[in-house]
Amino acid sequence: MENYVCSVCNYVYDPEKGDPDGGIEPGTAFEDIPDDWVCPVCGAGKDSFAPK
Repeated sequence: MENYVCSVCNYVYDPEKGDPDGGIEPGTAFEDIPDDWVCPVCGAGKDSFAPK
């Protein structure tokens, strides 16, 4: 699974870690995250992320 980086704040979404505080379990591929998920650091939408 590939890491994705936020183009606004450079937060890296790592599928192995997920985003437990945001309700995303470890092992969740970026493509499987709900479309309404936002960056846990800056609040940017999922569409602000690109493959790292």
